[in-house]
Amino acid sequence: MKAYDVIVVGGGHAGVEACAASAHMGLNTLLITLNKKMISNMPCNPSIGGSAKGVVVREIDALGGMMGIAADHEYLQMKMLNTGKGPGVQCLRAQEDKFNYPHYMQELLDDIENLDILEAEVTGIHHDGEIVNGVILKDGTVISSKAVVISTGTYMEGAILRGHKSVSGGPDGEKPSIGLSKSLQDMGLEIFRLKTGTPPRIKKSSIDFSKAVPQYGMEGNYAFSYLTKEFKPLKEQVLCWLIYTNEKTHKLITDNLDKTATYNGLQTGVGPRYCPSIESKVMTFRDKKRHQLFLEPEFADGESIYLQGFSTAMEEDMQIKMVHSLEGMEHAEFLKYAYAIEYDALVPTQYDLTLRVKKYKGLYGAGQICGTSGYEEAGGLGLVAGINAALYVQGKEPFILKRNESYIGVMIDDIVTKGTLEPYRLLSSRAEYRLLLRHDNADVRLTPYGYKLGLISEERYQNFLKKNENVQKAIEILSKIHLGSSKKVNDYLSSKGLETLKAGVSGIEFYKRPEIHYEHICDLIPEIKEIEFDYIGIAQFEISVKYEGYIKRELNEANSFAKFENYSIPEGIDYLHMHGLALEARQKLDKIRPTTVGQAGRISGINPADISILILNLKRMAK
Repeated sequence: MKAYDVIVVGGGHAGVEACAASAHMGLNTLLITLNKKMISNMPCNPSIGGSAKGVVVREIDALGGMMGIAADHEYLQMKMLNTGKGPGVQCLRAQEDKFNYPHYMQELLDDIENLDILEAEVTGIHHDGEIVNGVILKDGTVISSKAVVISTGTYMEGAILRGHKSVSGGPDGEKPSIGLSKSLQDMGLEIFRLKTGTPPRIKKSSIDFSKAVPQYGMEGNYAFSYLTKEFKPLKEQVLCWLIYTNEKTHKLITDNLDKTATYNGLQTGVGPRYCPSIESKVMTFRDKKRHQLFLEPEFADGESIYLQGFSTAMEEDMQIKMVHSLEGMEHAEFLKYAYAIEYDALVPTQYDLTLRVKKYKGLYGAGQICGTSGYEEAGGLGLVAGINAALYVQGKEPFILKRNESYIGVMIDDIVTKGTLEPYRLLSSRAEYRLLLRHDNADVRLTPYGYKLGLISEERYQNFLKKNENVQKAIEILSKIHLGSSKKVNDYLSSKGLETLKAGVSGIEFYKRPEIHYEHICDLIPEIKEIEFDYIGIAQFEISVKYEGYIKRELNEANSFAKFENYSIPEGIDYLHMHGLALEARQKLDKIRPTTVGQAGRISGINPADISILILNLKRMAK
């Protein structure tokens, strides 16, 4: 059997990004999956993006990853969320075609050099006690490699739960991964049990949409990938719909809690707090008389409708009664029943900031095995794990993203430093510097890294530099322009229904007025109009000017903490015998083994006094 530089176990969204990154960086890479046809499958909602997650997809693309490219190919509906709020929380969400998205991603993988795909089941990791050197297949075959990335999703010891029944299985009717979990435990790694779930799929022709509220996509240049130049017009986008639960639905749930695995004791894994089952929502928010549900198509021309917000582990007969209690769903026909799924994951504090398992050289994790949830989170972790596995094989310095550089960096720091007891979900509120981590500027933050790593082509990088140059050129022109309260200027403003100028104003200050947009600036300042801009450059130009003060404030805050983020802690430091530290602090620092003082300060239970003592000890050691 051929030996590889990097082996990736699992063909979900994490595995795809990991193997693509490794192969694009020139390493001989093998992706091992249980079923080739299920690579990049969407077992839950076929959507990409959403709050914070949409920015992650942009970050994946800015680094040279795959998800954004596939998401922009034949989506069903695209919209920008939070347009009534500031740019720090705006993000894209696309409804994808459950067939087209994975099919297109599989085509992209087939075209990547240095990448092989094998359909097999991995049941063990081959190692010498300290260094990982391959994987063991179910039939006993050992495939050698210099690094391994595990991205098993919800497959590892997977169990499907409905009512009082628990059946061994993976998502979407697939087989589970059996044996790998025990192998990892035998290696001295700590496993914990998590749970997630999915709602029923309903036959479209059985729904009365006259009782639902249409939810439209958006017209405009919206895309996850910076490479995308063609956009689907609104008239070609499919409709989604909004409906609500009601008191009858809630009564059915509260009267039959013994019929759901969530409450009858069958479920042992911890479920996601921010994506709960409908029974959990009803029981947690008893004062709410209704909850939002969305009817979302899974295919462009198919009958399958995803009932978002109605995840449940109820018995099948109860699921029918619950759905039939909804307005417009009185005669709904089921194509697929909802279920909960439990699976094994590695306690995430066992990883370092590169997503390497600290106990073993050459072993990395990505996606839900790290304790996260969601396609986007998985993709971001897979990309970083694949990059670092490749760098490890090449003998190069690891790649670590900071919290002020990306949402991916926030996520990794959160899970490996603080840990999690439930499937972790990214939220914009988790980022201290979300105005710096915007949808529009992911390329400014990350594309130079992608270029240096070999994931961004020379042509793309030069176009990126040219765009940045044009943004700065436009800002310089604007800063030197002074608009007087002349008749010509005020006549123009009046013609647009805008407030006229009573006194002269600088171009920068004029552009900061909320009602003034790029088209107005171009009309009044011809030099700006002459600059070649695409929709990305326009967005970055406008936001850079209008939010200049807020952006500078966050940059100053980030810089004030940089001294702690850049204050490195030597490897192998003995925390357990560190003078002056409380026992709890010693134990937690020894478990997490932070790489910087900044990371140490974010460990749960570590207080400012502990950090002061840590710094004092580090200074003594340096002397």
